[in-house]
Amino acid sequence: MSLRRARIAGCLLFLLFGGTLGAWTSRVPEVKHGLALDDWRLSIALLGLAAGAIVGQLGAGRLVDRFGSVKVAAPTALLEGLLLLPTAYAPSLAWLTIALLVFGVNHGILNVSMNANALGVQRAYGRPIISSFHAVYSIGGFAGAALGGLCAHLGWSPRGTFLLVAVITMVMAAWALRWLAPEPAPDKPAEATRTRLNGVYLLGALAFCALVGEGAAADWSAVYLRDNLGGTAGFAASGYAAFAIAMTAGRLVGDRLTVRLGPAGLVRLGGLVAAVGLGAALLVDNRYAGVAGFACLGAGLSCVAPQVFSAATARNPAQPARALSIAVSMGYAGFLAGPVLIGAATQAVPLPVALALPAVLALLVAASAAAVRPRTAASESPQPRP
Repeated sequence: MSLRRARIAGCLLFLLFGGTLGAWTSRVPEVKHGLALDDWRLSIALLGLAAGAIVGQLGAGRLVDRFGSVKVAAPTALLEGLLLLPTAYAPSLAWLTIALLVFGVNHGILNVSMNANALGVQRAYGRPIISSFHAVYSIGGFAGAALGGLCAHLGWSPRGTFLLVAVITMVMAAWALRWLAPEPAPDKPAEATRTRLNGVYLLGALAFCALVGEGAAADWSAVYLRDNLGGTAGFAASGYAAFAIAMTAGRLVGDRLTVRLGPAGLVRLGGLVAAVGLGAALLVDNRYAGVAGFACLGAGLSCVAPQVFSAATARNPAQPARALSIAVSMGYAGFLAGPVLIGAATQAVPLPVALALPAVLALLVAASAAAVRPRTAASESPQPRP
């Protein structure tokens, strides 16, 4: 029962993590309108969130390796919703940027610490379960966005919305902290750790390639379906919806597929599904095919990050959380870079051609899938219990 409780606690952290971000995303237009920001000045504020998250992720590894995931996750989980509140009270662009920077740092630290704890629970289970945690994160994003949308429909301000989110997340965090299980102390091998980090950077590169596709789908799928394929505004939104639903579904079955195919086989298959599905849709040049292509992209990329994060901790057993923080940060950089790279490419080629970039990168992920294969007996993926 203690393992089951530890898993539930970890899922609660992933749920509130995704829910808080989903709630923020859903109320960005109102925050923008309240401060009379144009798109350029809003992007400056959002850069504060991105910069804070990367700083938090890079620093979290050392904190988790020193103090353990529970001691790091506990305060950040409790603060996650609370730190969203100042964004609704910011009186100017400068204060909004600072508020998002602080929120981003906390968000990044929580990201690494909850993943480290989830991987510890996976080791205790003795079988793959990490994809299920990431599925809960996706569900949390849906739930947070739906809550934000409901509050907007009811006429609530962002202040009221974020106050509700803060209360809900603090209750969830308090519940999770009662059941969180500390992960076993990492091994401290005598050999130098630096040589193992080379493999971690390769894994981080895979995460970067995968999350370029996720960022591109989030920002460019609707534009492609509306402007290039002639869809209505409502239909255009179905592209990212299909991507997100397929990604959640893929993560829900990802652990079973890991057992059947192995980590490398799953990543290879996922990369091929993403590349072929999106590539074929771009060639067909039909709006329904476009939606199907983004669904294939989401399904194919769904389990890449969980497998990369799991493999990263095994590459550096002396400092597993530090290795994890590198992979997480590089993946997040890919998510941020994806929309920018697509936008830059459109200065030279049409958008449908630029959108081939995520498909090409997915092929690179498939070709490099062996990087997630366990290297030693100590780092092999957990096997299912009989």
